[in-house]
Amino acid sequence: MNKKNKVISKKEKTVRSINNNIRSSVRKLNPILRGIVGKKVDVAIKELQFSEKRITKDIRKTINSAVANAENNFQYDIDKLIVKEAYCGKKITMKRFRPRAKGRAAPILKPYSSVTIILSEITKMENYGTKG
Repeated sequence: MNKKNKVISKKEKTVRSINNNIRSSVRKLNPILRGIVGKKVDVAIKELQFSEKRITKDIRKTINSAVANAENNFQYDIDKLIVKEAYCGKKITMKRFRPRAKGRAAPILKPYSSVTIILSEITKMENYGTKG
């Protein structure tokens, strides 16, 4: 009963896209995602396009998917979309072993992550106070 009230009362124009099982660690993804939050979608995509990081291709795909969701499912204007939130979480860790000297083995951990991108439409902001 309480959940229904929350869903009905919260009418924000947000669109979400999730990319599960990205072959990268959370530690490498977080700085990239922090850099695109609050920017317009086309600016964020251009910044990711010229980044030298390998993983930015997957993040770009996720943003493009969220933009397509906004356009097709909710009929939002693409030019007014901004990246409201971008975060990642841990998924599984593949464990492998590399043979070492004297019959030993050293573990290799291959982490996976999930990326969530939330877009929202820009609404007209009203300035309050003395700062413009």
